[in-house]
Amino acid sequence: MINTWKTGLAALALASLPLVSACGKEESNDLQTATKDDGTLTLAAALGANDDLGTLREAIGESELSGVLDGSASYTVLAPSNEAFEALGEESSTLLEAEQRPVLVAILRDHLLPGHLTPEAIGEAIEQNGGPVTMATLGEADVTFFKTGDNLTVAMEDGGTATFSGTAIAANNGVVIPIDTVLLPPKG
Repeated sequence: MINTWKTGLAALALASLPLVSACGKEESNDLQTATKDDGTLTLAAALGANDDLGTLREAIGESELSGVLDGSASYTVLAPSNEAFEALGEESSTLLEAEQRPVLVAILRDHLLPGHLTPEAIGEAIEQNGGPVTMATLGEADVTFFKTGDNLTVAMEDGGTATFSGTAIAANNGVVIPIDTVLLPPKG
């Protein structure tokens, strides 16, 4: 009951914040979102345009979730960098094997949030809440956003932690936020 209440409160707080404008850059607390949307840029295209997210793009293709990111629904993608996947070592290439598709889909769903959330909006929600903000991913895992100094961090419940890294990209159907670690559920 409390988790549902916190998730609803966090979603309400985030939804009440202003969204990214249709052009330019917005800054708040050293967080940036570049808006490259001319009305046609989808999340899938935004991922395709960023070389640092090539492994994620390949994983999304293997998982057959590309259509979701080309659709009209709005999502926020917590996008692990190529280095984040490399840090997994052999596990990274194993996840891309066809027989691992259900595991890969589950991991990727935990990197997708409903709605158009910019780092600026998340930072403002943390400030308005007086501390961390928790939300549910499409994989139904809880992730908590918090600030460490000027950095925004996201932690999976009983799992991995990642720091926002690089400039987020706003598209017509959501936002891509680069992160430095693949969020994995606890092993065991």
